[in-house]
Amino acid sequence: MKMVVMNKNARPFAALLAASALLLAAGCGGADGAAATPGQPGQLSVVASFYPFQFVAERVAGPHARVTSLTQPGAEPHDLELTPRQVASVTTADLVVYERTFQAAVDEAVDQSGNQHVLDTATVVPLQPLGAAGEHAEEEHGEGHAEEEHEHGGLDPHVWLDPTQMATITAAVRDQLTALDPDHAADYRTSAAALDAELATLDQEFRTGLAGCERQAFITTHTAFGYLAARYGLTQIGITGLSPDAEPSPARIAEVQQEAQEHGVTTIFSETLVSPAIAEAIAGDLGLATDVLDPVEGITGSSRGQDYVAVMRSNLAALQKANGCS
Repeated sequence: MKMVVMNKNARPFAALLAASALLLAAGCGGADGAAATPGQPGQLSVVASFYPFQFVAERVAGPHARVTSLTQPGAEPHDLELTPRQVASVTTADLVVYERTFQAAVDEAVDQSGNQHVLDTATVVPLQPLGAAGEHAEEEHGEGHAEEEHEHGGLDPHVWLDPTQMATITAAVRDQLTALDPDHAADYRTSAAALDAELATLDQEFRTGLAGCERQAFITTHTAFGYLAARYGLTQIGITGLSPDAEPSPARIAEVQQEAQEHGVTTIFSETLVSPAIAEAIAGDLGLATDVLDPVEGITGSSRGQDYVAVMRSNLAALQKANGCS
């Protein structure tokens, strides 16, 4: 069921959108993300909300589409704000790929755009309730966690960290592109099949690599790995919650320290797009190691890999080392 978000700012937003679309059509210069430069003649225009969906769209579309992301490399996607040009790109795109409830600004832009060619990935990969998939289920995250649950509708958006769910999204993108551009349907099917095979190999590597571990629990600052944990029989213990830059309370830090000792945890994980200070502080108090577990929300020069598959393999290696996997 499509959910339409209306608020008191709808009319000003719609006016901004219309004006922005005119500026875009007129070729107004700029470099603020999607639609900053035109594609080649005959190419589709695909707008992805952030990196994982950009990765899939680029791999499936190949040379037949120009794919742009609304979230720039190095930017934290959770709190994305759109420029007028980006809002306009949502209106004029041949296809928009996004996940409802993850980025409120994208949801609003889609709702106000009138664009009928949108793929909400949550319609093909249903989101699970927070804490339902691979997360240590205690009421320990506090008031900040409750606010996050309300903001995200009580659902965990991080489906892309399960390679099998990425395969489902790949098939949906293939079908959308085929419907839009049937002349290149064979190419889309071939590209999607190649990516699907790569994702199946990645899934097998995780299943094999995490099958014989000394411990199943892992602690991470960003509670983004519920789907991954559920898929591969692990238990995620989040320090904060969905927001990667939230500050844990002193009580929560004490609880995490206790849980680390109870589970024999050796490593506290941080990520690439936010400060590792919290992980380092907790690890330092307990004499534990720190490492990176990347939620693959964007690729930067500090990412341990140049694309989704490479970064996921680095995540596998980090989990194997931390959890004593043979």
